[in-house]
Amino acid sequence: MVDRITPGATQEITDMIQDTWGYRDESPILCEPFRQWVLEDKFVGGERPPWETLDSVSVVDDVAPYENMKIRILNGGHASLCYPAALLGLKYVHEAIEHPTIGPFMDILERKEIIPTLPPVPDTDLEEYWSIINSRFANPTLQDTIVRICYDGTNRQPKFIVPTASDGVKKGESVDGLALVSAMWARYCQGTTATGETIAPNDGDWEQLHAAAMDAKKEPLIWLDSLPHVYGELGTNPVFRQAFSDALKSIEEKGVEGAMQQYIDANSEDGPAVATV
Repeated sequence: MVDRITPGATQEITDMIQDTWGYRDESPILCEPFRQWVLEDKFVGGERPPWETLDSVSVVDDVAPYENMKIRILNGGHASLCYPAALLGLKYVHEAIEHPTIGPFMDILERKEIIPTLPPVPDTDLEEYWSIINSRFANPTLQDTIVRICYDGTNRQPKFIVPTASDGVKKGESVDGLALVSAMWARYCQGTTATGETIAPNDGDWEQLHAAAMDAKKEPLIWLDSLPHVYGELGTNPVFRQAFSDALKSIEEKGVEGAMQQYIDANSEDGPAVATV
């Protein structure tokens, strides 16, 4: 498993580098200071270099728990914040995590619905890991765009959101927040932001998604029924269906921020959660 947030080149990054250092690079790639390599100790003949002596490198018996942790907490975090951020007109990931509603929503979602689905990971505190991820998301230098994270939801949602929600349902835990994430994707696919700005097609299946999203405005479950290749068995689960229907109705009635605030209020034990930056 390799973990380092590395957005693609953009015109903004090209201009920033030229303005800051006076150097013109047409394809600059920024990356964060954080890096993590987790290698499974299974090599031909049992021989390998002593990679574990390097910074940020771990050699373990089984890489799967670390990969699952990264996929659910980091990639799932990206997939959870991107659509409300886009609907609210935000451009960058750091703006989303610093947003007064998205930030607390994410903190509660991660701690109450995502982390509890994960088995223990050796030598890792999962809540501390989330705090590190949260700080990484808040890095403004990366200029990691919301458009990039929103791209190709039909492939990202089944990898980063649906399995977590499925495990939550099986464990009898609440999936209200994950259903709200999915409902935000449906609202995004209606093709307009909260202020009525047009959202450009951002998925290979955009026409199908847009049609289903528009029909779901009146009957939310049309969204789930139209995308069996995305939701699988989860889309037929009565608990998730009710949670999704309630979430999409909440977005339509209360707006993007109002729906998230409702979730925050319902799940905050000691007042509104505050994102760690």
